[in-house]
Amino acid sequence: MSNLAKYRLVCTLSFGDIYGQIIVWLIVLFISLSSAMAFMGASRPIYALATVGLILVLTLPFLLFAFVTTLLNHIEFAPIDPSTVKTTTATTASSQPARAIS
Repeated sequence: MSNLAKYRLVCTLSFGDIYGQIIVWLIVLFISLSSAMAFMGASRPIYALATVGLILVLTLPFLLFAFVTTLLNHIEFAPIDPSTVKTTTATTASSQPARAIS
């Protein structure tokens, strides 16, 4: 457990890293909605619901996988230099002034 104290967890993820993934998924979502509207116009509402449901069910795991792998690629364990770390000591009794006992 003492080895973990020698490392610092750094996350370098920014919104720009996942921006492209969000745009692509929104494009897929709008295409599925437009195909659903086309099926609704053709008076086939069950196909419209099935199309949207199928596309959402098939694309959501890929989107979550892309988010998670992007996040994991931006997590770093940086070693801490012992010379720059300030040591904190427990100063409870030594830093308080002594009181006179009466």
